Amino acid sequence: MPIQIVRNDITKISCDAIVNAANNSLLGGGGVDGAIHRAAGRGLLEECRKLGGCKTGEAKITGAYDLPCKYVIHTVGPVWHGGAYGEEQLLISCYRNSLNLAKEYACETVAFPLISAGAYGYPKDEALRIAVSEISRFLLENEMTVTIAVYDKQSFQISKKLLADIREYIDERYIDAHYVARSNLLYSDGQLPNQAAADLREIVGSVDESFSEMLLRKIDEKGMTDAQCYKKANIDRKLFSKIRNHPGYKPSKPTAIAFAVALELPVAEAADLLLKAGYALSPSSKFDVIVEYFIRNQRYDIFEINEALFEFDQPLLGV
Repeated sequence: MPIQIVRNDITKISCDAIVNAANNSLLGGGGVDGAIHRAAGRGLLEECRKLGGCKTGEAKITGAYDLPCKYVIHTVGPVWHGGAYGEEQLLISCYRNSLNLAKEYACETVAFPLISAGAYGYPKDEALRIAVSEISRFLLENEMTVTIAVYDKQSFQISKKLLADIREYIDERYIDAHYVARSNLLYSDGQLPNQAAADLREIVGSVDESFSEMLLRKIDEKGMTDAQCYKKANIDRKLFSKIRNHPGYKPSKPTAIAFAVALELPVAEAADLLLKAGYALSPSSKFDVIVEYFIRNQRYDIFEINEALFEFDQPLLGV
């Protein structure tokens, strides 16, 4: 998945490079900075001493020593002073310079913390918005998998209004998993029971167009390129190639929904695309209800949807 959001200690993530939210001295400090230095061992500090510090918004790279990655990219985020002192542009520069440095060193997998969102006081929702915006902009032109690692839920906040709207929608639509509406013939995970599944296979088998074929047709109808679609869907290029080259390929449910979102399909068309892969949206699945909320409200930003799914401890859209 090009952008992943995980609740994890960044020092435990195995990847090509992790990004350190450092201070100007690069000699360690509190929070993420201190944790990375402790986990890496003294060798990291000795190398950092030779770098001569780092200006706010810039980035420098070192070895990773005892960390489970190849490199540590050190970037210095801005201290929040109310937003009138160029903080946003400096934070944008942190992500741009870090990603460009990762590209220069041929990194395929990179993990970021939410830069400046801790002791530096940057509002967490704005820090998250900038992180997702800059990473997704970079990924439109580059192939890389980027992880945003957050240590706890307090470090990851969607807007209170959106959260309230989703909770209200769930309360209105969600059916507890032990109750299944017979008219829908759906289990709580959105899979069809045995007889309905058999009927569905017979129906689908009689239809010429597969999921892959329908997806490619929809991409053409929307006037999109393949790359625009799979990047907007937060899907890896290799997986898209499998789907394109194997007409009978069955994607996972999150992947199928991700394409429906990327294509900005209305509810009925999204349901048709899902049906081609053997899935349906169910009122007894909280994941499905949340996704349906965004589709019905024509909010097709996959990263916003994933932020909401993450908040409710649901699987994310994409691979």
